Amino acid sequence: MNFISLFKKASKILFRRNDKIIEQENVIEKYINNGNIPWSEGYIEYKWELINKSINDIEILKQFSERNLSNGYGKSMDERVIEYPWLIAHLHSGKGNFLDAGSTFNFKTLLEQPVLNKKDIYIYTYFPEQNNFLDKRVSYVYGDLRSLPFKDNFFETVVCHSTLEHIDMDNSMYGYTLDQSNNKNEKSYEYLKVIYELVRVTQSGGKILLTFPYGIFENHGFFQQFDAEMVNRMIDIFGLNCEVSKDFMKYEIKGWEFSDEASCANAVSYNPHTGKGKGKDGAAHSRAICFIEAIKK
Repeated sequence: MNFISLFKKASKILFRRNDKIIEQENVIEKYINNGNIPWSEGYIEYKWELINKSINDIEILKQFSERNLSNGYGKSMDERVIEYPWLIAHLHSGKGNFLDAGSTFNFKTLLEQPVLNKKDIYIYTYFPEQNNFLDKRVSYVYGDLRSLPFKDNFFETVVCHSTLEHIDMDNSMYGYTLDQSNNKNEKSYEYLKVIYELVRVTQSGGKILLTFPYGIFENHGFFQQFDAEMVNRMIDIFGLNCEVSKDFMKYEIKGWEFSDEASCANAVSYNPHTGKGKGKDGAAHSRAICFIEAIKK
């Protein structure tokens, strides 16, 4: 039985708990019956159920840590379904200050992960969001990632998930704007300032985890896709103070799979807002993701 069949079976059991959950099941079933079309009705619900299942399933997290993912995982799903499990699989439990640089962990299901239970969580983003978990002692700080207000060596763990690609880009769709120095179809290297800051605020022996779209350089207005040259500039900065490892995943017609840098080098993203890059493979957004783990010396 493939992953999709297992997921559908598990979902049917989960969703029969109450009327609200059954209604959600109906939306997901509609999405599946209509052909699993990205961004159609039920897509978001299906995606988050997959994320929830994955980050709470020891066997799936083991697959992410061992780079041995089941066939059919994440078919027609965007990169969030691989980024969150990869990040959770590479975190470790225990005390320490945890920085979410970009506010992508600002969801109940993520903040309640056992690996975060004993950590003091700081969420740093530019603009307030509707979700807040002050009752869980989550600290919210606002500002520009290129100039963090935290002291040196403050964080034991730093996560910057799918955020670097939005630095110096058009963020108006997120409800705010910042001055931009980049020109359309040109690279912006402002993200390198963020790398310097993340290294600065991470303590010795601490961990920095990054994820971002990878392949051919593309400027989509609200994000840019990094190529090898842009990633190497990050590595040069990390190399001064950190031990660095890279990992890659690529979207294929059957779903997401672990890959290597060379195989991902020509990947293009699908921009669902403009239609640019749409293909017949069912890709919902990025077709390759680079993951970086940096341990500060």
